[in-house]
Amino acid sequence: EASKTKMGVDHPDTLTSMGNLAVTWHLAGRVRDAIILMQQCVALQERKLGPDHPRTASSFTALAAWEKEADLHTSNRTV
Repeated sequence: EASKTKMGVDHPDTLTSMGNLAVTWHLAGRVRDAIILMQQCVALQERKLGPDHPRTASSFTALAAWEKEADLHTSNRTV
């Protein structure tokens, strides 16, 4: 929140902090929160840094893996 206030929501350092927080939440088991935050982060990175930027690509890769993992867990519960 401090980064958002000082530098702006789409500043590269703020986006890095958002991505780092999403990773921390994911590792802590807050998968749904992590996915939502990373979705926001990726959208902002695509707009600010571009879709081909290495940070955007890295965030997108993590997000895709988390979403796939979450879908697998959901599918296993409904069987």
